[in-house]
Amino acid sequence: MQTTIQISTQTKQVLDRLKIFERETYNEILERMIEDDLELNEKTKQDIEEAKKQISAKKYVSHEEVKKRFGL
Repeated sequence: MQTTIQISTQTKQVLDRLKIFERETYNEILERMIEDDLELNEKTKQDIEEAKKQISAKKYVSHEEVKKRFGL
């Protein structure tokens, strides 16, 4: 099923700049953006879980320690 949507001129210009190749459709651009966003979200979730594990295991360096190490 296809549908028509309205977007501002500015949004269209942004989408045009995001094209990887000249004949790439707006639908392809949007699908790529959605896929990238979903992957980023999953990666971010994994990173957060890993960070929680490291904090629980006390495997981290405090902000104060970093400042000391670098003489700040």
